[in-house]
Amino acid sequence: MDVRELLRHIRSNPSDRGVQRETGVHRRTVKQYRQWAGEQGLLTGPLPRLVDFQPLVKRTLSETPPPQCVSSVEPYREVVSRLHKERVEVAAIWQRLQEQGYTGSYSSVRRFVQALDPRQPDVTVRVERKPGEEVQVDFGFAGTMIDPETGQIRKAWAFVMTLSWSRHQYVEFVFDQRVETWLRCHCHGFEFLGGVPLRVVIDNLKAAITRACWDDPQVQQAYRECAEHYGFMIAPCRPGTPEHKGKVEQGGVHYVKRNFLAGRPRMTIHQANQAVQVWCRTTAGQRVHGTTKERPLARFEETEQARLKPLPETAYDLAIWKVVKLHRDCHIVFDGAYYSAPFRLVGQSLRVRGGCRRVTIHTMDYELVACHSRAARPGERHTHALHLPTYKVPGLMLDRSACLTLAAQLGPATEQVVSTWLSDPVIERLPMVGRLLRLRDRFGDERLEAACARAVRFDDITYPTVKRILINGLDQELLLAETATLPAQTFVRSADELVGHLWGGVPWN
Repeated sequence: MDVRELLRHIRSNPSDRGVQRETGVHRRTVKQYRQWAGEQGLLTGPLPRLVDFQPLVKRTLSETPPPQCVSSVEPYREVVSRLHKERVEVAAIWQRLQEQGYTGSYSSVRRFVQALDPRQPDVTVRVERKPGEEVQVDFGFAGTMIDPETGQIRKAWAFVMTLSWSRHQYVEFVFDQRVETWLRCHCHGFEFLGGVPLRVVIDNLKAAITRACWDDPQVQQAYRECAEHYGFMIAPCRPGTPEHKGKVEQGGVHYVKRNFLAGRPRMTIHQANQAVQVWCRTTAGQRVHGTTKERPLARFEETEQARLKPLPETAYDLAIWKVVKLHRDCHIVFDGAYYSAPFRLVGQSLRVRGGCRRVTIHTMDYELVACHSRAARPGERHTHALHLPTYKVPGLMLDRSACLTLAAQLGPATEQVVSTWLSDPVIERLPMVGRLLRLRDRFGDERLEAACARAVRFDDITYPTVKRILINGLDQELLLAETATLPAQTFVRSADELVGHLWGGVPWN
């Protein structure tokens, strides 16, 4: 009850108890106001106008408050003010006053201190956006759901995307908040809405912001590429201020928990995602929103959908960026698979971009140094021979069929040696075959074939023998013997010399 209304009751009823019964104000307080009204000449005659009455009350009544309104701490005001400025706690102030003879309660001291420095209530300014201008995105804990692949119960999160103007929203449940999940949910959300807003408001989760800073936030490289592909701007909130995206906080995540998830039995995550799509278009989309007083789906279809940017012709290739080290085997490890990079970069940190179909490797300055097809499963190894040292490549690329084909091209003797070595059922001789075939780089194809032919002729087809023949030039003797022309003879001595004594001739010996 205000002072003017109480004063009317005092003027019409001379009894303080009567005024107490009429207004509920204690009679001693009524007595104090009656005394004040008498001093100001307000008990008789017309009351001043409201514009004159309020300044009179403020000037006279507040300067001389009723006795019961005076705090018991008032005599110690200077002491309390000084201690409060020195940031002394209220409990310590109460103890110091007790040392000076104060007998009041701790609550009285606490109320007095609060009155010395009254707090201003927080002021909230609602920011409204134009159609198609903004969407707010957030992750929220959604309890537990069943993983259909393993049958296990796992923690789940709700990804919520809410348009700021229409309040129409998209919801998807996931089991993690990794970068690829974050990007995939964005793609699904834009496809659900049929377009892309101008700006996406997010908080500072690691999947989007690598360094949370109000002045210069560092955006995840993969999220930056996603924004460039779809043509939206990333608008991170100030760190620690979730109210900057209140539309998705209250009308999004909390609303999904209170309405869709509340009271439902535990489902598989696939069942939940199918059901929540229907819920977004019916329950959430057809409700009358508490702020806009309209149905979100109707606002979206009638106005906002046409204001969104069209989707690009192709969906974004979900690319994940990661900083890795090139190991001594000239391979980096990404998502459990192995990809080669130039050996000159061994030991250095590299940037890897893993898309759905390709994996590219870059220097820290984003210079492209390698490109591979994406591995189908963890453990696969993708190697380019040019990435390896030249002296390491021949032994790495050995293949039985390729060695046999090359040996056959060199000649029959080389083919015989190679096939004999590879047919050994006990010892693996493929490395020795590789060393043999590499002798052609030093001595030539013709000499290697001749050396193998000499080794076959003397029935000593070992690698040391063939190599020694080449080093000593013995293969040249075979080549000369094959080219020399000799008369065809069966015996060196004639028949008369051998058997002439049988018919009277002279024996040959």
